[in-house]
Amino acid sequence: MGRPMAEALQAAGFDLRGLDVLPPDGFGPLAPVMSTDPGALADREVAITVVRDAAQTDAILFGPNAFLPRARRLRALVVSSTLSPRYVRALRDRLPAGLALVDAPMSGAPIAAQERRLSFMLGGEAAWIDRLMPQFRAMGSNFHHMGDVGAGMTAKVLNNLIAASSTAATRTALAWGRALGVEDARLRAVFEDSSGQTWFGSNFDRISWAREGFDPANTMGILAKDVAAALDAAPADADRDLPQAIIDAISRLDRYD
Repeated sequence: MGRPMAEALQAAGFDLRGLDVLPPDGFGPLAPVMSTDPGALADREVAITVVRDAAQTDAILFGPNAFLPRARRLRALVVSSTLSPRYVRALRDRLPAGLALVDAPMSGAPIAAQERRLSFMLGGEAAWIDRLMPQFRAMGSNFHHMGDVGAGMTAKVLNNLIAASSTAATRTALAWGRALGVEDARLRAVFEDSSGQTWFGSNFDRISWAREGFDPANTMGILAKDVAAALDAAPADADRDLPQAIIDAISRLDRYD
């Protein structure tokens, strides 16, 4: 997701610098602005992080090669990874005094990032979100300010709980249909015209990971990770059986060709 978001910002004319563990020459047109050196962000006033999970977020902010201690001009940190809202709220107390924190997870999958129509769920001070709207508009088309820090992330993990349930259900239904002799395309046409319609099913042929089997390193693995983030933030008296069942179902998915 980070690469098409960076491409959108660059296309919109923003002065972009990118940091990644991979060498710049693998980023095509973005190569001139990419670096593996965290010092490359020393003069940045806004940083947007798009990494896999809380461990990677900790690494880029506080680890041995973190950019945060080197970014002395930084005024706002935008966290766009999907993480536990509990983690994001705690992150505010770990940042330098005076550094604004905005949680801005996004939805729409890589295809929406490529088409500049991501949906952003935003948490943080309204004044900072207003200042950052030009950047968000360069990457997306729908914006929802949910409240204080962590509220955007709460909306995202709950959205992904629903998305994960429809993914697991659609893939299970397709596998059962195939085993029972029903043609895939015809079954999906029924879903599209009936109560089984979902975002995942409607965009099945456009979603690059729709046919993936589960692997912790791929998008199915990330989806299971996102449901685990929702579980981490669940109310104390919440029924956790359904989210755990969704994780289990996704974890059992084989590749669907």
